[in-house]
Amino acid sequence: MKTKIDEIADGVFRLSTFTPDLPPSGFTFNQYLIQADEPFLFHCGGRALFPSVSEAAATIMPLKSIRWISFGHVESDECGSMNQWLSAAPEAQIVHGGIACMVSLNDLADRPPRALEHNEILNIGGRRVRYIDTPHVPHAWESGLIFEEVTRTLFTGDLFTQLGDGPALTEESIVKASIIAEEGFHAMALTPTTASTIRNLKGLGAKCLAVMHGSCFQGDCDSELEALAEYTDQAFAAAGIGSRK
Repeated sequence: MKTKIDEIADGVFRLSTFTPDLPPSGFTFNQYLIQADEPFLFHCGGRALFPSVSEAAATIMPLKSIRWISFGHVESDECGSMNQWLSAAPEAQIVHGGIACMVSLNDLADRPPRALEHNEILNIGGRRVRYIDTPHVPHAWESGLIFEEVTRTLFTGDLFTQLGDGPALTEESIVKASIIAEEGFHAMALTPTTASTIRNLKGLGAKCLAVMHGSCFQGDCDSELEALAEYTDQAFAAAGIGSRK
């Protein structure tokens, strides 16, 4: 497997590894490197991907310069290689929400993580990273996302997951492809607040959605978020439980 590099926004690099043998049509695993005075890595990848992803990242900047590391939630494909990255970047620190640190990362990380408050902003020098708590969205109690305010890039984690190996960045809507993947995986946690949590992200004014699995989107991000929220509302109602906006 080869990790490809694409700059999806100014100084925001998508490190993408396509695994063709995963049914039904292969699957991409994307990590993101934000260039700044204190570089930020979002998503680590599984341990087996570390050699390929780290080799690609090293062509952008020395690994030892990475200062911050985070991910959507505690899951192998998001943080399996966390400690390998901490070893390669001796000044780096894991950052995540308080729940993730309390229930998992204080124990799992080789160095103590830093807990961030909801909407706390990390100034990384030339870039401003906002941490956003999104409990149970798309799944896991400790879920959280980041928004880079200078490029207006929302790193969506498992939201907008797509199958296959599409382009790195597209202006075509990714909602339909995301719904197809969700109806195959049933990975989202449908709760009374799933749709409202997604809708709350519209207030950020994102211009780019940096997706963990599949193509990134550039364009009317609020419309994409609203369409996904509407789908989760309908899926929740179809389960016979009702909905709450």
